[in-house]
Amino acid sequence: MAVSEAEEKQPDLAEIVGQHDEERPARRLSPRWERALWIVGAAIAVLVLKQVFLPFDQGNQFYLVIFLGASLPLVFLSYRPFGRTGGDKDDPGPIDWVLSALTLVVALYPVLGGFDAFLDRQGQLSTPDIIAGTLLLVLILEATRRTTGLVLPIVCLAFLAYAYYGGYLPPSWSIAHAGMDFDQIISALYDPSNGFFGTPLDVAATYIVLFTIYGAVLANSGAGQFFVDFSFAVFRKSRTAPGRTTALSGFLLGTVSGSGTATAVTLGAITWPILKKAGYPRENAGGLLAASGIGAILSPPTLGAAAFIIAEYLETSYLTVLLWAIIPTLLYYLGIVFAVEADARRFGAHSVDVDTPKAFSLLLKGGYHFASLAIIVVFLALDIPPFAAVVYASGVAALFSLAAKLFQDDKRAALLAWLRELVDALSEGIRGALPVVAVCAAAGVITSTITKTGLGQELADALVKAAHALSSNPTVVLALTVVFAAVAVCVLGLAVPVTASFIISWVVIGPALITLGAATPEVAMFIFYYAVLSEVTPPTALAAVASAAITGGPVMKTMWQTWKYTLPAFLVPIAFVLTDNGSALLLQRPFLDVVWVTVVSAIGVAALAVVTTGWLAGPARWPERVLCVPAALLLLYLQPVSIAIGVGFALAAVVVHLLLRPKETQDA
Repeated sequence: MAVSEAEEKQPDLAEIVGQHDEERPARRLSPRWERALWIVGAAIAVLVLKQVFLPFDQGNQFYLVIFLGASLPLVFLSYRPFGRTGGDKDDPGPIDWVLSALTLVVALYPVLGGFDAFLDRQGQLSTPDIIAGTLLLVLILEATRRTTGLVLPIVCLAFLAYAYYGGYLPPSWSIAHAGMDFDQIISALYDPSNGFFGTPLDVAATYIVLFTIYGAVLANSGAGQFFVDFSFAVFRKSRTAPGRTTALSGFLLGTVSGSGTATAVTLGAITWPILKKAGYPRENAGGLLAASGIGAILSPPTLGAAAFIIAEYLETSYLTVLLWAIIPTLLYYLGIVFAVEADARRFGAHSVDVDTPKAFSLLLKGGYHFASLAIIVVFLALDIPPFAAVVYASGVAALFSLAAKLFQDDKRAALLAWLRELVDALSEGIRGALPVVAVCAAAGVITSTITKTGLGQELADALVKAAHALSSNPTVVLALTVVFAAVAVCVLGLAVPVTASFIISWVVIGPALITLGAATPEVAMFIFYYAVLSEVTPPTALAAVASAAITGGPVMKTMWQTWKYTLPAFLVPIAFVLTDNGSALLLQRPFLDVVWVTVVSAIGVAALAVVTTGWLAGPARWPERVLCVPAALLLLYLQPVSIAIGVGFALAAVVVHLLLRPKETQDA
């Protein structure tokens, strides 16, 4: 794909991602150390693949110890302790090597002296056990600080302080507890069901790392460029094509990246010149880029890392979680389409000539890139575990890539290049997952503390009591609790990565909504969506800030434009939990219920689009937009009476628009 005229020089994409993503940028190593870590990363990938087909006889906990011991030391070699200094040299220093070696020893400590003997000491740890656990705790917090910043380690320390000093709180306080001494805290962190080696790390080592390898295989096979070219070819030449192409490209690129901010930046480097030519203002283009990047990790078939944790916590299949996400995904992109259509008319956007083959021709040449995505879904439908399904999909993607390369004249060179790309993908997949590994290990510290002290239920009760203080009506109490919960998850997500935000919110906020009668799947998806949407929530809005860096638009204006595109995603999850009919949005009801609930929700999303874009059949003035606010809110409440009233408001908005439109046209 090429654009006919030269465009302005694009900024350093890696630098932008590093500055604005929730994960800190890795070192730029010299060739010698890059090669060494490349080998280690590939070796760890082999360990992970071995566990899929030939699991350790000692059980899954044994594997988690080995995995953490192998992967966590790489954090200190791959990530710098502070911001990058000037100069090209960015290799690990003596302190980094010491920390890496120490991490290797203390992380593997449970298996070095006999794993069965260590398990027998659970609850009565020896002094060496306590020392090793303390060192591992400190190193996990430092690894988390290096990869994601200071906030999550500080949160962990706050929970640890609560565990230790909770016994000193006044007994009348609901959050007071008996207190835990230091040995008890470390013992809890070694608990197999929580702590260092609990569910979060299990999900990272069993699912997430395999999907990052899969994404790396796709990226190295050229899938990313194919997805963008295909998106341009599908919509061809029209005034709405640039916006539609951006949305579709973001959705497809998300299967490769897995990061909303990284997807937005990659997408912006390719599509911003096109959007600029089409007449998009910088802030609007940035908002569309951020919304498209985030949409990718809200959508099947990959979703975000937290989706695997949902499946694990709810003891359901990953395919089920994918099915839950289908209709919310459709509504999300429907909102973007409405906004794109309105923007194209409001800005007077025009078509842009892009030199790309026809869609059918591209499918014949590179359509195999879609095959691996389909294989994941098919294998999950056949009840094949997701960790096996993604390995098979990675293998299929790699084999298709090999077949494409063998059409070259020099088949030996093509084969060697393919082997190098395959090993690159294995190593990049592991190294790309290092921040998630550190975050999941740190999240185990929080979940362990909450479980042992009972803090989660106390905070959940406090949330419900706050709602009861404002009203005694059960419906109003639920609505207020949902709003409080949405704000709390978004605020938490401003400070910590999505995965940690979901885990903390699930154990603290989840019980509050479940206590009020919301079903567990709906609560889990509600928390998941708001944890992800924190990336586009002001005042941080990492994806929006990164997109503004690409387009050069004002940061705050870009954030608010991002909200314009993503507003349906903020309101639709509330519909999950407010009424029983909301479960139909997650395919939890009979087919006819799913159909009418989806149609009503789509009308609600359309009403929201009128509010945010100021466009109906033409420019919408303030009366139509004001009428569409209650229309959207009432339609998304999904109860017959509220729907009827909402439809009335929507019809009133249309009538007012038609009455005012001739006058407006005459004035123009």
